[in-house]
Amino acid sequence: MLRILRRGAPGFETGDAGRDWRLPDDAVWIELVDPSRAEEVAVEQAIGVLLPTREEMAEIEASSRLYQEDGGTFMTATVLVNADGDLPTAAPVTFVLVGQRLITIRYVEPRAFSVFAAQAERQPSLCPNGPQTFLGLLDAVVDRTADILERTASEVEAQSRAIFSRPRGGAFEQILNRLGRAQNINAKARDSLVSLARLLSFASLADQFEGDRELRDHLKSLQRDVQSITDHSSYVSSNITFLLDAALGLINIEQNAIFKIFSVFSAVFLPPTLIAGVYGMNFEHMPELRWMEGYPMALGMMFAAGIGPLLWFKRKGWL
Repeated sequence: MLRILRRGAPGFETGDAGRDWRLPDDAVWIELVDPSRAEEVAVEQAIGVLLPTREEMAEIEASSRLYQEDGGTFMTATVLVNADGDLPTAAPVTFVLVGQRLITIRYVEPRAFSVFAAQAERQPSLCPNGPQTFLGLLDAVVDRTADILERTASEVEAQSRAIFSRPRGGAFEQILNRLGRAQNINAKARDSLVSLARLLSFASLADQFEGDRELRDHLKSLQRDVQSITDHSSYVSSNITFLLDAALGLINIEQNAIFKIFSVFSAVFLPPTLIAGVYGMNFEHMPELRWMEGYPMALGMMFAAGIGPLLWFKRKGWL
């Protein structure tokens, strides 16, 4: 899909990449959402630069993600997508600055893009030119990532309380599943923040920001925000690691307690079993077979043999 936002226009126009299609002179933001090859060719001919393919956007080398070519500045960042769903993912999104125009290429639907697009439709003054639109979009992406990390941190705190206040013998499976999901989201958010930090650093070299103090100050502010959120992500990650270790430690303690009980019972019943085995042998000549006190004596020996280990374990502090 090809969408165009014109300067001062109240909303987006959907472009038809036909043979006679022309890019409006006052176009500020050209958005390619899961574009067809015809749409890519139409935009390339209109702006005079070659756009990266989907495969090129997915490459991880910095030289393939951040470069200048034919008067355009190409920047690809990883953006967290579907953080509220069952399968959160991180997908590449490309920003291209050519003159005073911004071209974005994406094959996903980040929430930040739809939020900013809705704001731009209500307030056209937010997008007077490509560089301002670019910074506004990055603001939305950073804010969205910060919101996701805040919710993740709250979820981690809730699981921390659940781990250390749970009743003895309570199930850990749900807690571990939630911590695993939190770690997955946090890791993808951190990947996104790292790529955004690189993008912002490279964007400061773009011609569009040269000599414009307001835009450069906005860039520096975004860089500080990304750095502070990255630090918070590192804290959340270390907290999740601690809670996972604590949960596994508590599981081991409870398992050891269970095995200790079985070991004690085995030790307690082993001597009485030995005595019962001796007097259960079918030999004709046994001294106690015709002794009237033999049966009570055997019971007493089994009781003493059973209570003895219990007293010994108690004295050693093993029970």
